[in-house]
Amino acid sequence: MNYMFKRTLAILLVVPVLMMTIFSAPGSADAAEDLGLRVDAAILVDADTGQILYGKNEDATLGIASMSKMMTEYLLFEAIEEGRITWDQEYTVSDYAYAVSQDRRLSNVPLRNGEKYTIQELYEALAIYSANGATIGIAETLAGSETEFIKLMSEKAEELGLKDYKFVNSTGLNNSYLQGMHPKGTGENDENVMPAKSVALLAYHLLKDYPEVLETTSIPKKVFREGTSDAIQMDNWNFMLPGLVYEYEGVDGLKTGTTDLAGHAFTGTAKRGDTRLIAVVMKAVDENGNGSYKARFDAARSLFDYGFNQFVKEEILPADHKFKGNETLPVNKGEESEVKIGLKEPVTMLVRSSEKDKYTAEFTADESKLKNGELEAPVKEGTVVGKANIVHADGEPVYGNVDGTPASFDVVTKESVEKAGWFSLTLQAIGDFFSGIWDKATGWVKGLF
Repeated sequence: MNYMFKRTLAILLVVPVLMMTIFSAPGSADAAEDLGLRVDAAILVDADTGQILYGKNEDATLGIASMSKMMTEYLLFEAIEEGRITWDQEYTVSDYAYAVSQDRRLSNVPLRNGEKYTIQELYEALAIYSANGATIGIAETLAGSETEFIKLMSEKAEELGLKDYKFVNSTGLNNSYLQGMHPKGTGENDENVMPAKSVALLAYHLLKDYPEVLETTSIPKKVFREGTSDAIQMDNWNFMLPGLVYEYEGVDGLKTGTTDLAGHAFTGTAKRGDTRLIAVVMKAVDENGNGSYKARFDAARSLFDYGFNQFVKEEILPADHKFKGNETLPVNKGEESEVKIGLKEPVTMLVRSSEKDKYTAEFTADESKLKNGELEAPVKEGTVVGKANIVHADGEPVYGNVDGTPASFDVVTKESVEKAGWFSLTLQAIGDFFSGIWDKATGWVKGLF
């Protein structure tokens, strides 16, 4: 066998192995095929910590349709909390809200032009039935006009850390459905867009800051204006709620969305035991490539099954965990020359049950707290001095949080160190002086040889 033939054969044998290694490497976006999801994007998040458990194409900017209404809900709850409006405050229906509410192609409760409705009524219609006219009514109440309201939406998105978003209305509809009265400065066919990761981050903040939203999103059916001539049955579009066609144990929210651009999308949340998950699926299709309600709920079910079946909440590092080689930090001008450091609290994360003992942490000091590598006395117990970055012993990826931060936890001082008195400082200075002389002297002697 000549040299060239051997070399060619080796290449033919090695290349397939390399290709298998490259394309089977673990990663957030490439793991989606393992779950068989037929979606343009998806993400699964721990609702308590924001930890990402799974992602597929989660950074791609896509249509979000009525999932936009989660931002309207957030701004509404914030205004209620701050006392700017009240639940029993009344809204007088504008020509714009009236016109949109009469379009039966859309999800709506018909509103009477010039009639008064309470904010509570409008909110329930939004949260349960995804009513678009009612959503516009809330936007006009909070900002005076929908044009001003989308400015509030963008400002809040920036504040919450959302990325690559665009809001052109409060509802998530394509502007072409807004009777030619879409917000000024937006296009006639514009639509709200955002990546799945930002949608999940919005849901995370909504649940963290205003968990009472679940009291309404969990209602499967309710009659709008019951007992009046305007009464209309509101069936929740979240068919995963208990008693509905695709029910799933623990589901109590959050928001569906459907337009031509967004396809069939869904932000769902479910709780079992102490674990609450947030699942986002975007543009879900069935095995034939057709979008449907079932397709989006099947995709969400797969995500929830994955999260609840594969992960458990475990304490992976105790509060007394020691960072090898970083058990202490030096202290300048203190009664002690160093201070013990450690985790602020035990590290608890959702991990695969078989991998509880495969996690450790690496210490990264907060350089802004140090001067020439030392803490300056006095040092108080509990001072945050850095982060513990979680790593997997086998090199597997440890996904960060949905807000873009890594999987890390605060490291603090475990004791206090008082500033040394003048006498101690004088002795330290003298010691440093003679130590310096000694170092120079020994260096000079070594130089002789």
